[in-house]
Amino acid sequence: MQDKTVTVIKPAVWMAVILMLFQIALPARAEDYAIVWSTIDGGGGQSSGGPYVLTGTIGQPDAAWSSGGPYELLGGFWPGGPLCIVQFDDFARFAELWRLEGTGLAADLDGSGEVDFADLGQFADLWLSCCPVGWPLK
Repeated sequence: MQDKTVTVIKPAVWMAVILMLFQIALPARAEDYAIVWSTIDGGGGQSSGGPYVLTGTIGQPDAAWSSGGPYELLGGFWPGGPLCIVQFDDFARFAELWRLEGTGLAADLDGSGEVDFADLGQFADLWLSCCPVGWPLK
């Protein structure tokens, strides 16, 4: 008489085989990505600090620019209007005035009457930042 050996496949092995078959049989789907630009224009309130008060109204346009005296206000979630970043154009104006002496020089950032390394240090500290109020190299 012959012995018959029966091999039992465990359920975990069956699940692995089924998952592999699904991965082979089902094609991969690629999804398109999109970046949606939008804002919520709320407002209708007041913010204050010290002697300053800022009032918002519903429906005001976003990304607007306002200025008065030495103050500038850029509205919107992303800065808009004539956004000023200290960059190569400013450096070109700075270089034109390098080592000059006199009053009223736009690149004389420390007010010493001379465009020198002290001014260059201040300029470097502002590199790729938003221009300070009244930025003379605009």
